[in-house]
Amino acid sequence: MPLPASFQGTLSVPVVAAPMFLTSGPDLVVECCVNGVVGTFPALNQRTTEDFEAWVVEIKDRLAAYEAANPGRKAAPFGVNLIVHHTNPRVEADLAVCVKHEVPLLITSLGAVSELVDQVHGYGGVVFHDVTNVRHARNAARANVDGLILVCAGAGGHAGVLSPFALLPEIRQFFDGTVLLAGAISDGRQVAAAQAMGADLAYLGTRFIATQESTVPEENRSMIIGSAAADIIYTPAISGIPANFLRKSIEQAGLDPDNLPTKNEIDMGAELDTESRAWKNIWSAGQGVGSIDDVPTTADLCRRLGDEYRDAIAALNANAIRT
Repeated sequence: MPLPASFQGTLSVPVVAAPMFLTSGPDLVVECCVNGVVGTFPALNQRTTEDFEAWVVEIKDRLAAYEAANPGRKAAPFGVNLIVHHTNPRVEADLAVCVKHEVPLLITSLGAVSELVDQVHGYGGVVFHDVTNVRHARNAARANVDGLILVCAGAGGHAGVLSPFALLPEIRQFFDGTVLLAGAISDGRQVAAAQAMGADLAYLGTRFIATQESTVPEENRSMIIGSAAADIIYTPAISGIPANFLRKSIEQAGLDPDNLPTKNEIDMGAELDTESRAWKNIWSAGQGVGSIDDVPTTADLCRRLGDEYRDAIAALNANAIRT
């Protein structure tokens, strides 16, 4: 499927760096964009709408300065994640900031709202929506979103349980927009595999946590490098939504990963307290941690992803069976 017009000619590799809570900030976003990867961040990574707006302005200014200093080179678009849930008290104010500054890409979660999509389309922006199953995908398609992010089994954060081999073909039967695939993707070979399956873009989160520009504590990066897929716990006990977390971080928070308390309600208002014990000390990651063993600069990671991706495409072409 064709990519949105704003993406054309800007990508060095078909990758979107996922917006990660308490992880993605201006430095990570800008470094992604100037190196050919779509950089994104959650609006809620800033504690007020005013501070969120300051980040949007900073990112726009830095990307404009890059393009002015590099004639003929265009940075990849940047995006903002909005939690579209009735318990998020900031959603309307944060959306107004995005519309005011014409943020190129909005990534919506926990609610696909056609009125929001219309506002973004009104200035030429693009809306992608997180989904974990076909029912949510159909709802988002009816809201006229431009793309669907298929958050499959093994993804960091709020992930689903379906295999991409099951979810992607079903969604392609009724959705002809941009499809992004998420779930344990850590290198360029897996990006190529996602495209071979029918996705347009790969959606990487955990791999970008272990970069020098992420805003996480050094212990978080070290824990990712020292973990394997078996060290990931899938539970709704932290935020009220099933998500993947690092086992060791749960243990260090004084909890038993095998006997966690029940939590089935979502309250985004409460989650805005970024000093809360859960979000401050319990860290999300996907099952792809086992293949992550370094902390490169974002620029180096983006170049590596591109090289691996192109090598994988060349190898597939060379090894294709011809009849």
